Amino acid sequence: MLEKKIESELGKQKVIMLYGTRRTGKTTIIEHIAARHGSDVLSLQGEDMQVASLLQQRTVANYSQLTRGKKIVIIDEAQVIPEIGKILKLMIDNVKGITIIATGSSSFDLVYHTGEPLVGRNIVHYLYPIAQTELSTIEDGMTTIRNLEQRLIYGGYPELWQLPDQQDQENYLKQMVNSYLLKDLLILENVKGAEVLYKLLQMLAWQVGSQVSTTELGNSLQLNKATVERYLDLLSKVFIIFPLSGYSNNLRKEVTKSKKWYFYDNGIRNALINNFSSLQNRNDIGQLWEQYILSERMKFNSYRGYHPQYFFWRTYDGQEIDLIELDNKQHLQALECKWQNQNAKPPAAFAKAYPDAKFATIHQSNYLEWIVG
Repeated sequence: MLEKKIESELGKQKVIMLYGTRRTGKTTIIEHIAARHGSDVLSLQGEDMQVASLLQQRTVANYSQLTRGKKIVIIDEAQVIPEIGKILKLMIDNVKGITIIATGSSSFDLVYHTGEPLVGRNIVHYLYPIAQTELSTIEDGMTTIRNLEQRLIYGGYPELWQLPDQQDQENYLKQMVNSYLLKDLLILENVKGAEVLYKLLQMLAWQVGSQVSTTELGNSLQLNKATVERYLDLLSKVFIIFPLSGYSNNLRKEVTKSKKWYFYDNGIRNALINNFSSLQNRNDIGQLWEQYILSERMKFNSYRGYHPQYFFWRTYDGQEIDLIELDNKQHLQALECKWQNQNAKPPAAFAKAYPDAKFATIHQSNYLEWIVG
């Protein structure tokens, strides 16, 4: 799906940025593209020190010599290369007839150092753990239904499909949490280490679907509020978690200051709390369902080129809605997640404040309409 989209964008004298956590398949996509285009491709590995050193000589002559005879330049894990933004800008502005594909398992370096200079020169894509909208192209409806519990518990990292044994899948997810997901963060200065990040993620994993107090997190971790907020921001920039803020149109009783934090993948969340029990033996099925629907809905929207703003909605007296989508025409779509097959009505305060908003309940009988189409 995303591979075909990137293929269609080649030849446009652009930097195509492909973001996503490690092990989501970014390298596989660029390897497929490289294989199809053969000798037209220059493939570089950003984590290779020799490559990084070669690119540091920021002259048009150097880049022209390096890319001679090539139409596509691929830089995998580009975020580790110092000042990669300036490098990409100089290359794309001065070496005519090339397309650059730069992948990154973290967005902070690519965004902070490429976002500004590459305005108008770049195309950004995100690759997530496998989405149900992708799986539905290769499996029938009955298979999807049978696999729902597996996806709620183990998530969607591609390599899991090659591990039929559940113990191997659990070990893989724990290794992801302990080794790969935090790798980019730990090379930054002023991050105290893996242990504090791991504990922070664990605390968020227990609070999925609830408003999170950064002050309380800080007290538990013996960090100040500003440091907690910085760590949360960094964790979102390596695509482990994402926040929802409270939506308000200035109704005084609406909650807006606190955020909810969710994981892009249920398997990662369950690895953090070390719980891979079957659904019948769990008391957090509501959290699993809500997180699964929110992440799958975002993947579905992203892959079809729809990019609304996302919020939750809540009043101080406890009326709430799990997900609000606000499009660029200020239209509201409100979605409530219910594990049981039941249709709910919008909360009275919401219906009164936003009479034109659409409202729907997502449950087991209709969820594919919202995450597959």
